[in-house]
Amino acid sequence: MSSQEENGIVPDLTFKGVCMAGKVGKWDLTCSKNGVIASLEEHKPLGPEQESDMRFLAPSLCHPHIHLDKCFLLSHPKYADLEVEKGDFAEAMKLTNSAKQRFEVDDLMERGRALIEESINFGVTHMRAFVEVDLTVKFKCLEAGLALKDLFRDRCYIQICVFAQDPIYSYPDKGRAMMRLLDNAASRPGVEVFGSTPYVEKDGSNEKQIKNMEFAIKTAKRYKLHLDFHIDYNLDSAKPSIVMEALKLLHSMNWPSNWNNFEHRTIIFGHCTRLTLFDNSEWLNLCEKVQGLPVSFVGLPTSDLFMMGRPKEEDGGGQRVRGTLQVLQMIKKYGLNAAMGINNVGNAFTPQGNCDPLSLASLCVGVYQAGTNADAELLLVSVIVFLRRSTGLTRVDSNASRTAPNWPWGSTSRNHPISSLTLVTLQICEYSPSVLAPDSRSFFTLDCIYIH
Repeated sequence: MSSQEENGIVPDLTFKGVCMAGKVGKWDLTCSKNGVIASLEEHKPLGPEQESDMRFLAPSLCHPHIHLDKCFLLSHPKYADLEVEKGDFAEAMKLTNSAKQRFEVDDLMERGRALIEESINFGVTHMRAFVEVDLTVKFKCLEAGLALKDLFRDRCYIQICVFAQDPIYSYPDKGRAMMRLLDNAASRPGVEVFGSTPYVEKDGSNEKQIKNMEFAIKTAKRYKLHLDFHIDYNLDSAKPSIVMEALKLLHSMNWPSNWNNFEHRTIIFGHCTRLTLFDNSEWLNLCEKVQGLPVSFVGLPTSDLFMMGRPKEEDGGGQRVRGTLQVLQMIKKYGLNAAMGINNVGNAFTPQGNCDPLSLASLCVGVYQAGTNADAELLLVSVIVFLRRSTGLTRVDSNASRTAPNWPWGSTSRNHPISSLTLVTLQICEYSPSVLAPDSRSFFTLDCIYIH
């Protein structure tokens, strides 16, 4: 340890000859002791440089959409009998419902901790984590999620979403018991997002899907929460897009959309595979309907590629459409806010994959047939920069108090006692392309980094 560090003084951190998204060539970058980038200059090598000297510098990573309670079910001995056989959505729901009947807080903590630790090792410092509340698990997942949020508060910001994976209305009691549970959960300190899955309502009824969304919007507004719909998860051209109905509701119910207002909250539509069937006029209509709303779309390629586009038996299995949101096209052609996320890891919805957001950028070079340098930069941006903006986890004001950082939701909300955070810790990731193993990423803990 240097004498400066021993005296409590944090020295400047300098990176030489790093590559950065959006900038050609190599750069020298210095971060001041309060975590803000102090200088950025074009790199001038003093002599010959080796390929091994190549470094890529990026902001810390974010999961905009990850299920904290359903992770690693396929590898956990407690659920060893719940094996994937068909691999379709109906089986995934059935296996997961069977697993949920065995959930206990200790088990949820064990698997959730593993997911968060692995994510941190890949450079993730922020995540929106879904925890289910329903008539089976009651508040077990929520209690575990809030405990994990507190446990990792100095290493990763975990934004808890109370999530209705099960129907809200499709019950003999018309959903009264389910709605009481969800309302109770949404009111708890530490909860920041409310989410639902309209398409799971019985028979896919449009009327019930709309009621599901109305309840979600009302609940989110009542408790000043962000909103997250897992929606339009199909590739059926005969079914109308429910996203359009959601946008109508959000406008008519006066969603708090003013970015300058303290009560402003964001909206995310996840999956939305039905939108891949849109023609150009339908996309333009969607863009028009989105106007005035803080809406972002999150594609989930690892899950969508596994679940969507399965051929019928009589088709011979030859044609398998990609069936995941064309995120790059949505950004470039239509100017929409769009990003990519991991979703699930190691369960019946997504048996494969890991917690590395950068793996999505690599995967989607092929998925989107995006091979240019500009595509590569946009893929990177779509797994880094857009994500925190989409989830409401935007960057911190560098002039804010060190004991009460200026998060988007402010420092006085009853749900966010952030004054206990003496430091807002983000990370930047120095990544060596010559070594593809996770441990090739070196992390430097700073207050908050933002690149102008």
